[in-house]
Amino acid sequence: MQEVQITEVRRGEKGRVHISFETGVTVSLYRSEIRGLSPQEQRILLTEKAYLSWEEYRKILIEIVGLRAKKRAMFLLEKMDRTEKQLSEKLRQNGYPEECVAAAVDYVKQYHYIDDLRYAKQYIRYQQRKKSRQKLKMDLTQKGVAREVIEQALEEEFESDERVKIKALLEKRNYDYSCADRREQQRTYQFLMRRGYRSSDILAVLRTGETFAEE
Repeated sequence: MQEVQITEVRRGEKGRVHISFETGVTVSLYRSEIRGLSPQEQRILLTEKAYLSWEEYRKILIEIVGLRAKKRAMFLLEKMDRTEKQLSEKLRQNGYPEECVAAAVDYVKQYHYIDDLRYAKQYIRYQQRKKSRQKLKMDLTQKGVAREVIEQALEEEFESDERVKIKALLEKRNYDYSCADRREQQRTYQFLMRRGYRSSDILAVLRTGETFAEE
């Protein structure tokens, strides 16, 4: 029968016990979870260098820690919408092993509790009035959304004209094309570039002085 050796047992906060296995996996169990095991399983599990059967090892990883990871994932998504990457990172921060993280993410995806396309579309819908198309792409990429998903979301949701946004920003800064010298134009150009707007759109607005043009 295949067995897995326990390499380390550490007492943690809030009644947790951190148990490391020779597989490289470390799990954190609550005392109540340990008490739910048989007396023999409890004794072995709390003994360094002891061997746990493969079936018992998988039971702990899937039925105890894995189930808790799924519940944690649901709780996190109830608090706020997250991308797949954000949810995975949060579960890792909570101390769940990679296998449990993957299973929990697959579980919530199966029931559409997590959907990167939905997340991207919602993000674009509420942020497009103050962010450029390029900045939206950068933000969503950093959040772990796949490029093809971002492009689809932009195609379906992005409505704002980049030059209209530039115009609104310049009006907010009281920028007056007719009075701005070359230095002020350059500072304004750099400001807009940092906000993620394309050079062609920035120059089109600055050169024509359409900032304060009548609609």
